[in-house]
Amino acid sequence: MNVSRVAVSATTDAAVSSIAAAIGEPARTRMLYSLMDGHARTGTELAIVAEVSPSTASVHLHRLQSENLIRVAAEGRHRYYSLASPNVARALERLSVLAGTRCRPFVPHTPEPLRAARSCYDHMAGAIAVALHDHFLEVRWIERQRRPSSGSGAYELTAEGTRTLTALGLDIESARGRRRRFAYACLDWSERRPHVGGALGAALLNLVLSRKWVARELDSRALAITGLGRRELHTRFGLQL
Repeated sequence: MNVSRVAVSATTDAAVSSIAAAIGEPARTRMLYSLMDGHARTGTELAIVAEVSPSTASVHLHRLQSENLIRVAAEGRHRYYSLASPNVARALERLSVLAGTRCRPFVPHTPEPLRAARSCYDHMAGAIAVALHDHFLEVRWIERQRRPSSGSGAYELTAEGTRTLTALGLDIESARGRRRRFAYACLDWSERRPHVGGALGAALLNLVLSRKWVARELDSRALAITGLGRRELHTRFGLQL
């Protein structure tokens, strides 16, 4: 018998058992499945989902993090939790098939005008911004950076993205020259999914404002999508608004 293979097998068995135990606790199971829709949630929200106290939820979340099942992102004073990877989602999906259950959808409670489109500091947020982020990734105008120096959630424009957005009117070189992060995944407050932040996000907001695709609401961060904007965003990016 190969002793090294036995040792590897024992290590794998222990790791699988530990992960299964983390998933198998009912409160943690509810937390994980509430994150299956791709939206991040706060510890308070997950405590409500799991039907446990905030202090107990914190212990459960720590266990899930230690097993690399979830990750946390800090946005201001809030911490948002999401599944660690698509592999985790696939494993949970297969377990739900075996169990014959379905996940409950995420229901946002943000006022509709703010949820649709708003400013997030100097870049655009809301459903429209998340849709643009997803489109940019899908058509490979942006791609995730894996260099440690890039920072967590950093993006870079591809050659095609640079050509397309430059032709649209974005001053890419000026955005790169600013003393700030160029582009990164900024977790959206209402949608709980990323939109594009950084200098690129700011340039996008300036562009849609200058083109009158959106207009600022008085005394509010809300952005009103104009008729022209709806047509242009559909024609150029395939967005249904």
